[in-house]
Formats: sequence, structure tokens, C-alpha cells
Amino acid sequence: MEIQLSLGAGRPYENFSADEGASAEMILNDVRDKVEYSVYAALVNNQVRALTEELKAGDRLQFLDIRSKQAFLMYQNSLVMLFLASAKDVIGDQHVEVRMSLNQGLYIEVTSCAVDEDQTAMIGVRMEELIDQDLPFELRKYSKKEGRKLLVEEGLDETSRVFDKFRDSDEVRIYCLNGYSDFFFTDLVPSTAYLRHFEVMKYREGILLRYAQPEKPDEIPAYKDEYLMYRAFKEQSDWNELLGVKYVADLNEKIRAGKSFDMIQMSEALHDQKIVEIARMITSLHKRVVLILGPSSSGKTTFARRLIVHLKVQGLDPLYVGTDDYFKEREDCPVDENGERDYEGLDALDLELFNRQMKDLLAGKKVDMPVFNFITGHKEYGSRITRITQDQPIIIEGIHSFDRELTQDIADYSKFRIYISPLIHINLNAHNRIPTTDTRIIRRLIRDSRTRGSDAADTLKRWSQVHSGENQNIFPQAGEADTFFNSVHVYELAVMKKYAVPLLEKVGPDEPEYPEASRLLRLFEFVESMDGDQLIANTSIIREFIGGGVFA
Repeated sequence: MEIQLSLGAGRPYENFSADEGASAEMILNDVRDKVEYSVYAALVNNQVRALTEELKAGDRLQFLDIRSKQAFLMYQNSLVMLFLASAKDVIGDQHVEVRMSLNQGLYIEVTSCAVDEDQTAMIGVRMEELIDQDLPFELRKYSKKEGRKLLVEEGLDETSRVFDKFRDSDEVRIYCLNGYSDFFFTDLVPSTAYLRHFEVMKYREGILLRYAQPEKPDEIPAYKDEYLMYRAFKEQSDWNELLGVKYVADLNEKIRAGKSFDMIQMSEALHDQKIVEIARMITSLHKRVVLILGPSSSGKTTFARRLIVHLKVQGLDPLYVGTDDYFKEREDCPVDENGERDYEGLDALDLELFNRQMKDLLAGKKVDMPVFNFITGHKEYGSRITRITQDQPIIIEGIHSFDRELTQDIADYSKFRIYISPLIHINLNAHNRIPTTDTRIIRRLIRDSRTRGSDAADTLKRWSQVHSGENQNIFPQAGEADTFFNSVHVYELAVMKKYAVPLLEKVGPDEPEYPEASRLLRLFEFVESMDGDQLIANTSIIREFIGGGVFA
């Protein structure tokens, strides 16, 4: 039979002859020496499929490595399944939870017993043994009742709750590996032999499962401890305990029980509590310059404005400065490889002017601060002539705020750095993590639709470029922070559902963004929709995206 084959994203489709009923994996074996990186998934007629998918004449097949988000998640979940099966062989039937993304991998806790370094090493050895045996990840399909029964017998009672929103007639897909069975949100790779790039190490109260990243798909990145992220996770875990919401099923039960208002109020109060704590730190340390950094759709604007309010309660009168007002004149801005003005890089900012004015402000001098006109592409003066006292801190927010070159003329001891992002979210269940980037993507596509008239396909298309800029300008600087602020709300997926789903449903099956839109739509199938936006305060970070806020 004839199919159309592409060896990877961005590579052309060409005619390819294959045996009738051949799987994507069979074809991969014929052309493996022609693909650039390890392949983990297939795109068949613009839908993400496991490599075991059988093809038909006329199908369009593209191979996906971990530079594709869908393949990356498939690779991660396959490693998790391998880890869980190996852990069961080493430590028996214990309760294992995949908690969060950390240190270029996943942070995992065995909550029912203590696991030491020797046992952790034995789990890693067992994983290698199962890889050498090239065992299949066997997909089995059950009715809802049968699937739940199987998972309960496996000791996965919490996982069985994932199916609460399924109809009795729905099919349940469960993977089996070496006698261990589990449910995963994505498909898995065909066999353990695909999983070569990983390491297992003991980390604080749990275990790190580290693996290759999209930037370098076939190697494990150098280890760098992300302790502040870990500390933020422990804090969020305590919050979730207070809220009684650990997994999506808990969220759904709260909504169905009519407890949405209490959950929202408590979550907002916990945010306020953390912002008060940060404001007191700034005050007690007598910091003059507060730098706020975070990736797209983190809620930086609302957070900064709320922080200013709480600093005023502490008796301070902060000055807010957005670095966007210090862009170079449009004709002086650098251009990218496509000949378009590049506003993402540090070179787009007038660093000399910024440093001079910040230094003058700290010295008590009067400064004529610019306002950048994005229509004309020029800075305008005269409307923000400002002077501050020795007690007034400056709040600086922008994508380069942690870059030392931005504030090179300001003494380091006077700076306080805050990193904000949706760092840790509730998970689907104990073994299926919801990526925090999903929270930001969902936030952004709702805001883009509301404020720019952009459709979901436009936002998803631009996201890879946005994320690339974050990898270069933001994420590497997170370790410089003095404190982290986790801007996520446990209830927000339920609120966002009614806004996001109609937008995602408009992405057509022939559009390149369709696979990602389909994945996000499937995620929302597990989430109960929460109506009644009036329950959400107009000072909430959520308002920055759904509208109705007083700060954004």
C-alpha cells in the first residue's frame, strides 16, 4: 500500500510503499537510520497516535520525537509506568505519587513507607533490567466497571476515580507491563526498549526520575537543584490539604457538592497570605528594588498590583515600573532572522536610559520617565515626572527583570527577586500529572480571544515561539529568585473550562494545531465545569484572563 511519510516535524511528506496493515513502528524500523532523534509517537492524519497504530492506504504519517509536546508527554508517562512497575518489584505494593516537574524530571514520593538511597538505586537497576528485556506496554480495553475493578485490585483506588465522569458505556484503556496495570492519560511507547535516556536518584523526601529534554532530545541534562521550587511544592501541598483538593476528582466532588464558594474563598485567602508574607520580607529587609519575573500568563500584572497594595499596608509607597516603557525606538530595535523587529531580547531595551533613571530615582532625583507608544513605536515624555523618597521601593516587572545587565548600576544588596508562575497544580490522579504549561496555555488562549480577538489556533501556533523565548530569557534565571509565588488556583481548570472548550473546538482537523487542541479538550473531559464567575473576586489573578479584574 502507498502512504505519505514525513520523517519529522518540518520535513516534507513523500510517497512510501508499505505492507498492508503495517504499523507506524514497522515503518519506523525501515527508516530509523534516516530520523534525527529517537521517535516516540506518530502523527497519523493529523492525530497523535501510538507507534503501534496500524495504517491504511493513503494515510499521512509523521514521526514525532520529544520536541513535539505530545511525544514528550508520551515518553514521560512511559517512563513513569516503567518506574512504577519496577518500584513494585523492589518495594512491593506501596502508594506512589508523581507529584511535580522538578530538576529536569519528575519528583516522586512513596507516601506509605520510607525509601532510602539503596532502594532508589535498586529501582533504577530494575528499570534497566526491564528495558533490556524489551517488554511490551500492552494496551487492554475494558468497560468502565471492569476497568475500575482492575485498578482497585491493583491498589489504585484513587486512580479508579478518574472515571467518575465516564458514562457506563465508555471504554476504559489500561496499560499492562510485566504484571502491573495502570491508567494513563496519553498513549505509551510500544516497549521498554524505547526508554534509554533517564536516571533515578534519591532527593530529599522522595525520588527524582530525570530524563532528556526537548532542547537536547538524546541526552540527560546536567543536574541543578531547584530547591525553591521544591519548597513551593511543599507549601502548595499544605494548601491542597487545607482545601481538601488533591486530584481532579476531589475538585469535581467539591463542585457537585455545592462547595465552590468556600473553595474559591480559601484559595484566594491563601494567595493573599503568601503576598502578605512576601511584603513583610521586603519591608523587614529594607529592599529598595523588587524585581518580578515569570513566564507568559503567570499573572505578573495582578500579582505586582496586589503586592503594591500590601506594601502600602506595611507603610510603604512603591513605584511601579514596567520595562516595556524602555523599549528602544522602533527603528533602533534589532531584527530577527525573519527581518521582523525582535522585542523579546534584552537588546530591545534602552539599558543605558533604564539604569540611569533607576539610579537617579534611588538617589532622590526627579526623573522624567518614558511611556512607550506601541502605535508610533516611540517613547513619550512629560506625563510621568517622578521623584521618590528613601523609603519608597521600586517594583520592576518584565521578562528580563532578573538579568543583571538590566540593573547593572543598582547595588545587588538592594534587590529582592520574586519568581511567579503556575508552578504546581492539582494532578489528574496519583500517576498522571497535569503539566503546568497547560495552565498557562489555557489562560493565554482565553485572554488572547478576549483582548485581541485571536482564535485558539493562533495562540497555539505562537506558543512554541513564546516558549522558546522563555527557555532563553526566563527559566534559566528562576534560580536567582529570593522567593517563589505559585500563581495557580486549584479551582481554575473548572472555571476555565466553559471559556476554553468552545475556543478549542473551533480548531479544525486539518490545522497543525489540531493535535494540541484535541489533547487539551480531552483533559477537560475529566473536569467538572464551574459556573458562577461572580464568586471570583475582581482582584483575583484569574480575572487577568477571564476579565472583570480591577488590576489588569
